[in-house]
Amino acid sequence: MIELQEIFEVDYGVNLELNKLTEDPKGINFVSRTSKNNGVSAKVQLIDIEPIPAGTLSVAGGGSVLETFLQPEPYYSGRDLYYLTPKVNLSDSQKLFYCACIRLNKYKYSYGRQANRTLKSLLVPSIDEIPDWIHKYSLDPFDSAKKTLAEKTDIELDIQNWKPFRYSDLFDIERGRGPRIKDLNGRGNIPFITSIESNNGLTNFTSMEAMHSKNTIGVNRNGSVAEAFYHEYDYCSTEDVHIFSPKFPLNKYIAMFIITLIKKEKYRYNYGRKWGLSRMKESIIRLPVDINGQPDWQFMENYIKQLSFSSSI
Repeated sequence: MIELQEIFEVDYGVNLELNKLTEDPKGINFVSRTSKNNGVSAKVQLIDIEPIPAGTLSVAGGGSVLETFLQPEPYYSGRDLYYLTPKVNLSDSQKLFYCACIRLNKYKYSYGRQANRTLKSLLVPSIDEIPDWIHKYSLDPFDSAKKTLAEKTDIELDIQNWKPFRYSDLFDIERGRGPRIKDLNGRGNIPFITSIESNNGLTNFTSMEAMHSKNTIGVNRNGSVAEAFYHEYDYCSTEDVHIFSPKFPLNKYIAMFIITLIKKEKYRYNYGRKWGLSRMKESIIRLPVDINGQPDWQFMENYIKQLSFSSSI
């Protein structure tokens, strides 16, 4: 094991404030201390400051401490964000290996402790200690995942012309049903969905008969409130998940569009507030509409299909 600074130049980022920049969907990535979306929290317009080069690793010194990502494009950064430049030639696979090694030290920084002073001296494997399979591994097979299902176009989301709809007008909504968590033993092949924010809500399997049909959306009323996932399979769930059964022809592309909007409601349910069944049925979602003022499902599907990585959905 050697210190991180023996393999990488460790530098502090450009330390910009997002609220003082202009967001631009065609702009440059703004990387912050978040643990999601490869650290990218927005795209912003270029300013008269040199971006951090592509191919470097971004590391959070505060916030989600030691969240580390390989950045494939030039980027700006926020506070407590460091970037690592290899001192030797490393493949992307090797860089991702070091991302994982750095993250494994997160346990040292609980209870608000930051890594600003200790990052350089963090112990990681030397080049010689990298496993052989990492050297041989190629990311090329994953390049096809970046492809779109439809020709990429500049479809604009003109939200000013979107119309409000009650969830209950679009979906039949019911409480989740399934076995008690304490009765689960991992046996069976029916997915069991709970109110977590990752892994599509899947936490276990059950031998109980499926209680909910495929082609539905689960929305958390408790736990990670307003987290939503599309399910292409029959399943069971806890009561902390409400099940949205569509009253229209739903597919996975339309579901991805709607789920993104549902997740925008998270801010309403901080501090332990729950999203109860009655309130959920009466809640409003704004959607793009056709010339008849009805939800434009085809537009939503087409929009998702022209996004990068849509071929992997």
